[in-house]
Amino acid sequence: MLLADLFRYYYFDSDALVSEAAGGESAAISLKESDEKGFRESETEVLKQLSSMGRLVVCAGDGAVQNSTNLALLRHGISIWIDVPLDMVAKGIIGNKSLLLSSETAISGSYSEVLSQLMALYEDMRRGYATADATVSLQKVAYQLGYEDMDAVTTEDITMEVLKEIERLTRVKKMMEAAARPF
Repeated sequence: MLLADLFRYYYFDSDALVSEAAGGESAAISLKESDEKGFRESETEVLKQLSSMGRLVVCAGDGAVQNSTNLALLRHGISIWIDVPLDMVAKGIIGNKSLLLSSETAISGSYSEVLSQLMALYEDMRRGYATADATVSLQKVAYQLGYEDMDAVTTEDITMEVLKEIERLTRVKKMMEAAARPF
């Protein structure tokens, strides 16, 4: 949301929109469990609508990288993967039982069970994440800032790194366009 504010863009969370369209988070969970295909189609429909708009920052969940249609829709803008270590995600799931992962609503159990489930999911989605235009690694940001604990990295720290990546990508695009122009 901070990034959207900096650009004066609108902010949307695609998973929240899917939940809202389904009638709330519990309805989205029910839909996911009873009609997986319908749930996936809802994710794609939300991304289609968002990709047709401009001046947006979209937070797309893991469902966005699960099929080629969604990945193609993400190509309408700059995509940046915020790479958070799986052990931190597992701790977040354990600490927040209401956390909904669009790909797997049944992630539960002990820390080691949750981590194991996340590792399996990550393996399934790794290729989709790799299609992002850039990756911002929480671990790398913490190291660059001299933090010993990754929990010390703030939203502002990540946002600054994302801004650097957007600037780099924009510069590269301009150079490629200039190189393609006839003399």
